Amino acid sequence: MPELPEVETTVNSLNILKNKKVTNLQIYTKKLRYTVPHIKLKKIIKSELIQSRRISKYVILDFKNNYTLIIHLGMSGRLKILKNYSSKHKHDHLSIKFNNNSYLLINDPRKFGFVDFIESDKIYKLSYIKKLGIDALDKKLSIEYLYKKIKKSDVLIKQILINQHIVAGIGNIYASEILFDAKISPLKKGKSLNKYQIGKIIKSIRKILKRAVESGGSSINDYVSPDGTLGNFQNNFKVYGKEGLLVRGFKIKKVILYGRSTFFCPEIQK
Repeated sequence: MPELPEVETTVNSLNILKNKKVTNLQIYTKKLRYTVPHIKLKKIIKSELIQSRRISKYVILDFKNNYTLIIHLGMSGRLKILKNYSSKHKHDHLSIKFNNNSYLLINDPRKFGFVDFIESDKIYKLSYIKKLGIDALDKKLSIEYLYKKIKKSDVLIKQILINQHIVAGIGNIYASEILFDAKISPLKKGKSLNKYQIGKIIKSIRKILKRAVESGGSSINDYVSPDGTLGNFQNNFKVYGKEGLLVRGFKIKKVILYGRSTFFCPEIQK
């Protein structure tokens, strides 16, 4: 699943469509994870895209007529920007044509993503937006905030980091890398962490995610940016996907936590 760095990279790539007017809309699929709002989406035709931005793992497209398109990429979704798009490609579900003859396409082989459409001033009233915790790159993510959230928790810190209601934007891949960088075991319970350790985790969150954004995200599985560029942060992974390999002379271990693969080095992460 695309995580914060991949979504941020996607949003940045969409800047070339800023101030461009939508001239046509084609909907090829009635339902992704949820039903596609066919009729509502037509309201963006003849309106300009004024900005693309990110809320957690959601791509947000704001239009001049005060409507907003929300896109979640699910497990395997991506956005594509093409010129002279003449026929539907495999797994294309939505095509938006702009007046510079560019097409924005939603492509999702597994159909786990979704699109939503709402008046721009009501976006923060959506239940799945309201429930989000503080964004992982927001300056408001503080030691005090995280300590209060987890000081009584029996949940493992790895699972806490990917809980979008606590910290928004981190997924399975980056959680492993963040905890390795902070030298904190993913097996530690939230309530066992002191403020110093929480501070180390927050510092590592910012460090790892910012570096990943600068690298264009991580191109593993299905992720490619809208302009076709591959990210390369996967070349900087220290533990993720490296079970059995050595890091600083110690073996990397893989465990399954809450149904997800977790990679760490027990000798380094305490």
